[in-house]
Amino acid sequence: MFRSHTCGELRLTDAGKNVTLAGWVQRTRKMGGMTFVDLRDRYGITQLVFNTEVNAALCERANHLGREFVIQVQGTVSERSSKNQNLPTGEIEIIVSELNVLNTAQTPPFTIEDNTDGGDDLRMKYRYLDLRRTAVRKNLELRHRMTMEVRRYLDSKGFLEVETPMLIGSTPEGARDFVVPSRMNPGQFYALPQSPQTLKQLLMVSGFDRYFQIVKCFRDEDLRADRQPEFTQIDCEMSFVEQEDIIQMFEGMAKHLFKELRGVELTEPFLRMPWADAMKYYGSDKPDLRFGMKFVELMDIMKGHGFSVFDNAAYIGGICAEGAAHYTRKQLDQLTEFVKRPQIGAKGMVYARIEADGNVKSSVDKFYSQEVLQQMKEAFGAKPGDLILILSGDDAMKTRKQLCELRLEMGNQLGLRDKNTFACLWVVDFPMFEWSEEEGRLMAMHHPFTHPKDEDIPLLDTNPAAVRADAYDMVINGVEVGGGSIRIHDSELQAKMFEILGFTPEKAQEQFGFLMNAFKFGAPPHGGLAYGLDRWVSLFAGLDSIRDCIAFPKNNSGRDVMLDAPGFLDQKQLDELNLKIDIKE
Repeated sequence: MFRSHTCGELRLTDAGKNVTLAGWVQRTRKMGGMTFVDLRDRYGITQLVFNTEVNAALCERANHLGREFVIQVQGTVSERSSKNQNLPTGEIEIIVSELNVLNTAQTPPFTIEDNTDGGDDLRMKYRYLDLRRTAVRKNLELRHRMTMEVRRYLDSKGFLEVETPMLIGSTPEGARDFVVPSRMNPGQFYALPQSPQTLKQLLMVSGFDRYFQIVKCFRDEDLRADRQPEFTQIDCEMSFVEQEDIIQMFEGMAKHLFKELRGVELTEPFLRMPWADAMKYYGSDKPDLRFGMKFVELMDIMKGHGFSVFDNAAYIGGICAEGAAHYTRKQLDQLTEFVKRPQIGAKGMVYARIEADGNVKSSVDKFYSQEVLQQMKEAFGAKPGDLILILSGDDAMKTRKQLCELRLEMGNQLGLRDKNTFACLWVVDFPMFEWSEEEGRLMAMHHPFTHPKDEDIPLLDTNPAAVRADAYDMVINGVEVGGGSIRIHDSELQAKMFEILGFTPEKAQEQFGFLMNAFKFGAPPHGGLAYGLDRWVSLFAGLDSIRDCIAFPKNNSGRDVMLDAPGFLDQKQLDELNLKIDIKE
């Protein structure tokens, strides 16, 4: 055996045992005639001791060990005289009698410590070294535990795990597909699945009434912190259910995961918030409810007093930051610059402080009497010491989104977004469609298979833009961790949906004929949802990006800098695939 114990296993009760350990050299240090080596593996760190007086030759060999050498040692477990309470193995050390160097190592390009000196790009290039760091490894251990708990929970509820294919047909509705050329079918392409959506619906038609899969999905989208070109979904579908059944089932799973993985007991039902309220009061379909600062609309109070910015606005709204009246002019100017950044796009910001005597001091005092400012104060329920921040614009939805960014920034600045506090809710009653300026038509907000709310079905003929969907998202701390809907199971309604989305019957048949034909053979009412596993793990791990809970992630350009992918193909491969490369200038 290479080892009798791991480097995180031995305790004071093991004192006197002869053991064999193997692992990587974390660090070495010399003190007088003794050399100490920290030996690391996945399970922890154990201190090794070499003593010149006991075995000078062995100690000399230990002095030549470098960082990340792979070694095997034999020795005796002994109680440490100076104990390290920060390590689980900190009460013992190994008095080494034999040393075997299994492999030497070059000096790593960055220190393999929790607080490393390696930048993102360097760590991604040498990701196999980065994964040796405890902080990164713990994220993957958490991910493993989460998938095991998901499987355990869903298995206990009668779900079957069914694999679906990775090579499918392209469905351009939605994000861009990654496509794969077929050598055996020249000129034709597979697509990698954006999700197993149609396949899981077919499983419901097949009678598999409770399906799940922990599955890779692929979307050729521009990237950001919580996006990767390939990501993992916990994909679920159920038959003979209504929205309430699905919400109850998966709220139960969320509570199970919180309890098992974070030790957090959530006893109250999750809040339900209609999409229209989420947008009206928080400017986001994934509101962060760890703190207040609910939007207050001020059109009635602030319009018509000679301040042209407000007088010409289609929307005026603000937030009240409790206790923030101490903000200096410099801080307020920085906030104004923040909302004027191109990514946010506001033209400016108005602020008002509530003074100790209850008076309101604002940046637009010359346009407003104290009486009007007091009405504004009352609208917020503001108290002395509070700070009111106001944005306006000619597009209500756009301005609300800008105000949302300001609200989140204030939440950060005031320390109100604690990563160990969890605010969970369901956002429900999404619009069925959204208008695409690019396409010049209505697009499905979720996907074309989402069922409209029964009471809104008549509006499909008269006012499709007003139709609400049987759709729901689970939101935790301002992150959409999962979402889904009740699906259409009636082929006539599905055909109507394709018509509204601008599909000709021929185009609908070409792309989705297999599903519409399947519905003709007795499709049950069904629905489901998919969770983003990467997002959920990063939320539980307190990460700002999903990259550190993925073993081998891509960078923001969609590149794997470790494997140097994507790359070019040899001409021989291109010939076999009947492909010719002609890159547009």
